[in-house]
Amino acid sequence: MRAAVLALTLTAFAAPVAAKDPLLSLPIECDLGETCFIQNYVDSDPSPAASDHKCGTLTYDGHKGTDIRVATLAEMEAGITVLAAAPGTVRATRDGMPDIPSNAPDAPDLDGKDCGNGLVISHGDGWETQYCHMRRGSVIVKKGQRVAKGTALGLVGLSGKTVFPHIHLSLRHNGEVVDPFAPDAKGTCGPSENTLWQDDISYQAGGLLDVGFAEGVPDFADIKAGLPDPATLNADAAGLVLWGYAFGTREGDTMEFNITGPNGWRHDQVVEFTRPQAQVFRASGRKQPQGGWPAGTYEGVVTFSRAGSVLSTQSLTISR
Repeated sequence: MRAAVLALTLTAFAAPVAAKDPLLSLPIECDLGETCFIQNYVDSDPSPAASDHKCGTLTYDGHKGTDIRVATLAEMEAGITVLAAAPGTVRATRDGMPDIPSNAPDAPDLDGKDCGNGLVISHGDGWETQYCHMRRGSVIVKKGQRVAKGTALGLVGLSGKTVFPHIHLSLRHNGEVVDPFAPDAKGTCGPSENTLWQDDISYQAGGLLDVGFAEGVPDFADIKAGLPDPATLNADAAGLVLWGYAFGTREGDTMEFNITGPNGWRHDQVVEFTRPQAQVFRASGRKQPQGGWPAGTYEGVVTFSRAGSVLSTQSLTISR
């Protein structure tokens, strides 16, 4: 993950709904907004349409939890710990399902096990949390085990019905789904006076997951896997391409590419998105100049914006 400057819209911190209600901590060991991102929230719209608690588009119809993702499969494979969001007793576990995107040609028949590998923790007074899509063989707690808040439960994975590595956290009270960002919501979105999060969690309505350099336009599959940057720019490289990998795009959003190099060389382009997409990449660059690439340092900056406001920007350099 590159050095990143993120422009976030902060949610207001408030007290829990009632003293007996659980206060949740982040169920994943990462830096939210830097090394992990909320891809989807609970669907606040009871109709066939969908909206998150901020009346935004980071959800889909009937989604019942909060999806906290890592950018690439390489980061997942390095091992990202899933944590208990609140103290309680493990009620059920499941492990052994493969980490295969559910849209892959070799994806197994889920037979209703859309959650994949995961577990449920009971917190008393009818409250429980469920953790889905964990990595095969990583669940390290047992049914009946007491866990404290922050206890390691296993690792982020790609099991069950999912196409990106993440942990899906569902909160339920007496069997009914509760959005921890807006626990008082009754089928509506908009400002909420309450939250069930222990700490203030910023709302990021889309942004950059990763950026990189390549000699040509890369395959999306390679970017999602975790595409390493070339160590240096070869003088005879066919091209210099800067790519950006984003989530939560909307129609009208833009991704701006700026590359500067030796002797005043530069390349600039702005790409506009024409439709909402959960995850997408764009790339921009130049072919090799006559005589090859001049020696020196090349800096790339990718900026993701919405309605004239910067949501996030990332930068990196490569030398020849």
